[in-house]
Amino acid sequence: MSDTLTPEGNVTATASAAPAETRASRLRDFWSDYRRSPIALLSLAVVVLLAALSFGAPLVAPQDPYDMAALDWLDAFLPPGTEGSGGYTHLLGTDNAGRDMLSAILYGLRTSFVIGLSAGALALMAGICVGLSAAYFGGRLESLLMRIVDLQLSMPAILLALVLVAMLGQGVGQIILALVVAQYAYFARTTHGAATVERGKDYIEAARSTPLPTRRVLFRHLLPNVLPPLIVVATVQVASAIALEATLSFLGVGLPLTEPSLGSLISNGFKYIHTDRTWLSIYPGIFLMITVVAINLVGDQVRHVLDPKNQR
Repeated sequence: MSDTLTPEGNVTATASAAPAETRASRLRDFWSDYRRSPIALLSLAVVVLLAALSFGAPLVAPQDPYDMAALDWLDAFLPPGTEGSGGYTHLLGTDNAGRDMLSAILYGLRTSFVIGLSAGALALMAGICVGLSAAYFGGRLESLLMRIVDLQLSMPAILLALVLVAMLGQGVGQIILALVVAQYAYFARTTHGAATVERGKDYIEAARSTPLPTRRVLFRHLLPNVLPPLIVVATVQVASAIALEATLSFLGVGLPLTEPSLGSLISNGFKYIHTDRTWLSIYPGIFLMITVVAINLVGDQVRHVLDPKNQR
């Protein structure tokens, strides 16, 4: 239909409009099913709010906690709700360097979202390439790639990330690279399983019998039919990447104290956990827990909506 054009171009307009209408209808159906769960709606609202506050931290935070010129050592260890020398109230108190804890948490959340989303997106792309190639070509390539994936999945992700960060060094880029290597196998295994089911179907056989380039068959015909389970895995792995980064920073091999990170904030306050300055580690921990739990709840509802057994 798209190959036959009338002088007025009516056929082309109809052919191009149909997929757009189909996508819009699918999005409406997805949102209609998603909002059936009040907990999922609340979780999505929490994630959106935290992301907006974190990326808007330079505008909404009372101070830049990582600008040494803006810090006053006389404001160190102020309890929550105390007014500091800057003329504003430190709602969550200050740390041993006089940093406003709310500001430090918002800047740390921004780092968490950047690392989680970047690592998740890159791991998704790497896993798709590995999984699709293994399922499509089969044979020895499939055996080799899947044995590597299985070997990696047998190792704890935190252990592999620790080794990689120790080799690569500290920094946001190094942590993202380490998390991509540690997490791509989850996407590769999911992609391979879904693509293996699809590769024997008639539409793939028909596409392979045409002179279409292999990459077009893989990414235009095969990939769209394996995306639903990958979306679910992606949400879970973003939350996992945020937790892994915080763990690495808490252990002292992630981001240093001079860079914003929830893990380093928790680590910095952990030595005061048995004193009356518990807010130094409790508040960053609460924000980290809320973020990870909210993202996981969003992913759980997405899984429920995309599950064929639950569709109307």
